[in-house]
Amino acid sequence: MQKIKIVHLVEALGGGVYTYFINLTHVLASDPRFEVTVIYSDRREQIDPGRVAQDFHPQTKLIVIPMMREISVSGDYRAFKAVRKELLKIRPDILHVHSSKAGILGRFAHLFSRNIRAKLFYTPHGYSFLRKDVSKVKRSVFFAIEFFTQKLCGGTIVACGDTELLHSKKIGKAVLVRNGIDHAAITAQPQLKTATTERIGILGRTTAQRDPQLFNRLALNNPEIEFIWIGDGELRHLLTAPNIRITGWFKENKKGLERLEKLDVYLQTSLWEGLPIAVLEAAAREIPIIATNIIGNKDIIKPGITGYLFEDAEDFQVCLKALQPKAVREKIGQAAAKRNRLLFDSTTNFNKLAALYVKNFRAS
Repeated sequence: MQKIKIVHLVEALGGGVYTYFINLTHVLASDPRFEVTVIYSDRREQIDPGRVAQDFHPQTKLIVIPMMREISVSGDYRAFKAVRKELLKIRPDILHVHSSKAGILGRFAHLFSRNIRAKLFYTPHGYSFLRKDVSKVKRSVFFAIEFFTQKLCGGTIVACGDTELLHSKKIGKAVLVRNGIDHAAITAQPQLKTATTERIGILGRTTAQRDPQLFNRLALNNPEIEFIWIGDGELRHLLTAPNIRITGWFKENKKGLERLEKLDVYLQTSLWEGLPIAVLEAAAREIPIIATNIIGNKDIIKPGITGYLFEDAEDFQVCLKALQPKAVREKIGQAAAKRNRLLFDSTTNFNKLAALYVKNFRAS
């Protein structure tokens, strides 16, 4: 039986997207129906090219094409030509592009390759027009780009979260395949380390999206608590509070997760999200979560049941106080882990994605 050729294209292969692709390849590439290729850029500091082949399923074919995160007419055109060249060589049956930059490059490479008849899919992993660090005018431009690219190139949007699906339906044909994590790989639930909250932390890159200024403000307001930023990035200079510790990047994904497991409370300070993998990782380990009340976070957290959502620094203090009793933290953590297993399991959800691929392939 001829295998279905699937190509995934991604530029921002780091952080939660990296975990997403580890789990995705282990589901798809182990399926005898599929031949899986991942085209990615290694232009991110948190990417260790030597580890990608080790972390992804061994049957995954890997192709590196330099792509720049920032807009660059010459650089983007070179990347477009390189992507188009690889697609013409592979001739995939399914092309799935991820995030804004690769989403645009990949869809236009597909559009301008008449011999490629691949079914097209696009996952935003957090729309640029939902950003809160840019003006309304820029957000309107980002929405227009998404809208007209979708109208011109077609394909199906695969939203990674429930709220992202609502926004996706305003742009074009959309379905929901939630992000997930590999619950089978979590061997044991760690016990709460302390009677009171002593360690609060976040896992991710110090970017405008994660709002390190807010993280720093919350740390200053709670000097008796150690705040830990698991990761690094270009905005680390904004983390100046004396009770903040920055771990830096880890070469192995599991090392960062080991640091996460030592937290008493997980804090997500994001300004916008798709569906944050790090929050899922914390919830699966029964770590109570306090997160900003935004798209993505609120798809995971049911306030007062599986965690708390906050609007500002004052509201955060109310949430933190509610989590002080150990019994409350245990109850919240257990409820979060239960809901996580039900809705956000990578094997279950990526098998749904596989079924979507097969359905569209057979319809062609």
